[in-house]
Amino acid sequence: MKVFGFAGYSGSGKTTLIEQLIPRFVMRGLRVSLIKHAHHLFDIDKPGKDSYRHREAGASEVLITSDQRWVLMHELRDEPEPSLAEQLLRFSPCDLVLVEGYKHAPIPKLEVYRPGLGKPMLHPDDGDIVAVAADVPIETRLPLLDLNQPDAIADFIIDHLDRVHEARIAAVR
Repeated sequence: MKVFGFAGYSGSGKTTLIEQLIPRFVMRGLRVSLIKHAHHLFDIDKPGKDSYRHREAGASEVLITSDQRWVLMHELRDEPEPSLAEQLLRFSPCDLVLVEGYKHAPIPKLEVYRPGLGKPMLHPDDGDIVAVAADVPIETRLPLLDLNQPDAIADFIIDHLDRVHEARIAAVR
C-alpha cells in the first residue's frame, strides 16, 4: 500500500483538501483509507451509550458493529501512543493511505500552506515534504500546486507515488 501525508498548521485546509481528493482517487479505482492524528483528547463515543459506559468501566477495547459499519476503540490507558508505522499495520488492504496530522513522519507529504495564517512554512525543515499547495503564489524550491485545483493535486500525488514505487522496484532488480 502506498502512503502519502499532508502537513500544515491548523486552519490551512488539509481536511478540506483531503475531502476533495478522496473521491478523485476512488474514481481512479483506488481503495483509499485515511489516518488522522489528533493532538488533543478526542472521543467518538457519546456519554451514556453502552460502549461509552463499557470503556469508562475499564474495557481496553470496545468493538461496535452493525450491518453498515464497525469501529474498534482502543483505550491506551498508560500505554505509549503507537507510531504511524504501527497504526498502518492495523489497516485492511488498500491501495492508498492518506495521512493527516503526522507532521514529522518520514513519509512523502504535501505541505498545505496559507500565508494568511501568519505561520512559517514547514518544508525548509522537513525533507519529506515533496510539494507545496497554496492559495496564492509563493516562493519555494519545491513544486508549487494551486490549493484550489484538486484535480492537479491528485495527479501530482499519483505521479509522485508511481515514480517512487518504480524507483524502489528498479533498485531491487
